[in-house]
Amino acid sequence: MIDLHCHILPEVDDGAKHLTESIEMARAAVRQGISVITATPHHKNGKFDNEWSFVIEKTEKLNETLKQEGIPLTVVPGQEIRLYGELLEDFSAGNCGGLNQSNYILIEFPSNHVPRYAERLIFDMMMAGLNPIIAHPERNSEIAQNPDLLYKLVKQGAAAQLTAASITGTFGSKIKKFSFELLNSNLVHFIASDAHDLKYRSFHMQEAFAEVEEQFGIDAVEYFKENADCVIRNEAIYKEPPERIKKKKFFGIF
Repeated sequence: MIDLHCHILPEVDDGAKHLTESIEMARAAVRQGISVITATPHHKNGKFDNEWSFVIEKTEKLNETLKQEGIPLTVVPGQEIRLYGELLEDFSAGNCGGLNQSNYILIEFPSNHVPRYAERLIFDMMMAGLNPIIAHPERNSEIAQNPDLLYKLVKQGAAAQLTAASITGTFGSKIKKFSFELLNSNLVHFIASDAHDLKYRSFHMQEAFAEVEEQFGIDAVEYFKENADCVIRNEAIYKEPPERIKKKKFFGIF
């Protein structure tokens, strides 16, 4: 299993506070069945800046430690980039990077709104050959109130990633309900942990996939796992046409 979104790098953001915690998270990830983690420290979110060369360096050091500890987990570099106007310029300059150095870029919006320039910038990213993945849209309050905002971006070509803990109800019943509405409408393409620690924001990947299998069948689980594989290999992911959220639907992919 591949986890595309995780704050496992030590001492870089609000994730692992020190190397020991990174090691504990790595062991927990392996117990969940995860073999590859994309380290995605926050970048340009107003509090943390983790430029690409620094992320690569920290990832290499963590992999060395995991090898010494005998932990069968590979960490690859990435970033969770807060959408900002100069993103394309910074990507060209080597300050930003894709997941596992691919063309897939993990972006996030502020928690309470979608920037007005998001549609244009995402279009420009795709015209530049990049594939934007919107992180945890289910936890964005403006998208929750107006899901058409996400529908338009996915219709335009963006992908989206649900947080495993949202599916399991860790963030509350409303976010869980909305998460399944997004699943029902082909508006998300990945499930990832967004793990920050083991106490408050852990992995929950096995539990989330168990819920997906119960609701939609094993094919749905394989769909999300295969899409994560495609990102790591920098290949095209599987998509079904997005649909506007309705009260009663079945999972369109199947």
